[in-house]
Amino acid sequence: MARYLVVAHRTAKSPELARKLLEILDQDPEARFVLLVPAVPPGGWVYEEREIQERARKEAEAAKAALEAQGIPVEEAKPGDVSPLLAMEEELAAHPGAYQAIVLATLPPGLSRWLRLDVHTQAERFSLPVIHVIAH
Repeated sequence: MARYLVVAHRTAKSPELARKLLEILDQDPEARFVLLVPAVPPGGWVYEEREIQERARKEAEAAKAALEAQGIPVEEAKPGDVSPLLAMEEELAAHPGAYQAIVLATLPPGLSRWLRLDVHTQAERFSLPVIHVIAH
């Protein structure tokens, strides 16, 4: 049974992500997924950390329910750090060897802040395969 770390925010309920996870399930019916939703601060410079973590937790739970409704087994959904790379690093450090791959869902080029920050390439430093999904 392979366990995948799914990292998404605005794309967590996208049909493209659901399709990719269903494709993974077709190849490995025992696959399980953990959804990590990095907290995204609102526009502006001032924000309350607890507030954005709570919003990310709610978004993670809503996405978990949406994915499960499509038959995708989500073991857990949780918020992460504002930095998607730090969120992944913390999750992987907390569960060494638990994941076989990272599924990273982003918005398309031009819209995605994560692509501008090169998150999809930098995630390769965790020595796991990175499956990049672009949601439209």
